[in-house]
Amino acid sequence: MRAAAVWTAAGSLVLTALAAVPAGSTDRAPGTRVGVPAAAAALAQAAEQRGTAVAAARARARGIAFGPCAGVQDAPPGMECGTVSVPLDYAHPGGRQIALTVSRVTATHRDPRNSKRKVPRLGALVYDPGGPGASGMSFPLAGALPAWRRIAAAYDLVGYAPRGVGRSAPLSCTDPKGFFKGPSAAPTHPSAAYKKKRVAQARAYASGCARRTGRALRHYTSLANARDLDVLRAALGEDRLTFLGASYGTYFGALYATLFPSHVRRMVFDSAVNPDPARIWYRSNLEQSAAFEIRWADFRAWTARHDDVYRLGRTAGAVQAAYDRARARLAAHPAGGKVGPGQVQAVFLTAGYSDGFWPRSAHALASYLAGDPKPLVELASPDRRAAAAAENSSAVYTAVECNDAPWPTDFRVWDRDSTRLARVAPFETWDNVWANLPCAFWPAPRQRPLDVRTAPGELAPTLILAAERDAATPYAGALALQRRLAGSVLVTERDAGTHGVAGGRNPCIDGYLDAYLLEGRLPARGTSCAPHPEPQPVTAQDPSGRDARPGRAGRPAGE
Repeated sequence: MRAAAVWTAAGSLVLTALAAVPAGSTDRAPGTRVGVPAAAAALAQAAEQRGTAVAAARARARGIAFGPCAGVQDAPPGMECGTVSVPLDYAHPGGRQIALTVSRVTATHRDPRNSKRKVPRLGALVYDPGGPGASGMSFPLAGALPAWRRIAAAYDLVGYAPRGVGRSAPLSCTDPKGFFKGPSAAPTHPSAAYKKKRVAQARAYASGCARRTGRALRHYTSLANARDLDVLRAALGEDRLTFLGASYGTYFGALYATLFPSHVRRMVFDSAVNPDPARIWYRSNLEQSAAFEIRWADFRAWTARHDDVYRLGRTAGAVQAAYDRARARLAAHPAGGKVGPGQVQAVFLTAGYSDGFWPRSAHALASYLAGDPKPLVELASPDRRAAAAAENSSAVYTAVECNDAPWPTDFRVWDRDSTRLARVAPFETWDNVWANLPCAFWPAPRQRPLDVRTAPGELAPTLILAAERDAATPYAGALALQRRLAGSVLVTERDAGTHGVAGGRNPCIDGYLDAYLLEGRLPARGTSCAPHPEPQPVTAQDPSGRDARPGRAGRPAGE
């Protein structure tokens, strides 16, 4: 599932008419390899649970030797980095170990509302921004932002790079030098010839993942990420975990809550993935593509309301026609020799994650159609300096989602479902297919997803935050997670669609976040917040139009 990698902390359409991919027969133990006999699978799962306990005890004894941070841009004074060792395979905790990088800024103890008041430390707050494939190493920087200062006073802010990401046993599936290919096409209704080309590319990419990683490839999973989180908890010296997961981070956070409910102190799920095993991950991506169509319509309607600034049309249909004209022109003559339909599609997909990106995106499109390609080239050109990081992120995204669950292995299934969906949701459907198609040819064993569920009283009360019109993780996922985690409370930002709402532009949301993390108080069930204000348009004289939240990156990386 593609979604934004964001470190500040993201009405849905459920496609009941689409055929779901079988998640495996019910006699298989959850979280184990598809096709493994039930008894053997249960033994393997028990071995991994024991292995986690062994690794956690070892990590608690060793702790983390924090020191200066190498290679972390703009690291503030007081930010420290270190590593924690985890088993590659939890069934064999004495075998190969991998090192996960960890960052930390300790609690300031300074109350931003009363400088004379000393705030007691509440422990460590661990954050994951999602992906799969995103790093949380920059999270401690959030403590300098106004929305986070009360939390930073009471908590050590802890970020880390999950397995496979950055320096944490990094994965790679192809040569990063060739990762950014541009200009490229992005047909909304691809031809048979184009589909054949993309199938070949997906098959080659999957083979590259296996060739570059070997047998270790099978151990990059959401369940492994959840177990790593428990080892990190122990290494930090925490008896119970306080965790904030955004986007995909909500999914393995929910796995953690299911596997280790007694280890949870407080948990925040920001922009929740639907944890229904039948939706992990093929069906989730279909539903995500449908939700992006709704959010794309929101952007077009906003642009039309500001036709006096952008001159792209007074209706959403007129804005669509302007976008289609730009794509056709870019297909014939790429802007700056770098930006084709594929690159402009990526820009407007990013705008689907946060309305903070709408002004600059609309300005770039309007300028291009008016004869000035520079804003679009600046916005959409691939940054080749970031190619290695982007390739690594893509590799982790692919490995985790392909390993986590069964996928259709016959492209005709993908073609049937996506052709049907693209008739009503053409904006993102096929782009999402190409991002996930390597899973059809995946060389490693697939798991049957764990059934996320806790009984009343088993898990400490948790907080779920969601925007009603979130495209990357449709709102139905937040409702499903609330039903599955007994005692959880959902706070909804109504009539809004930003992916990742914690620590953002809505003081109402942030108030509930602070009350929960600082005092353990949850609101009543059914609580909601009015939407944050829509962005203001930008002009040629003021083309910044950036998201108001520093540090936000709307990259289509994963869940």
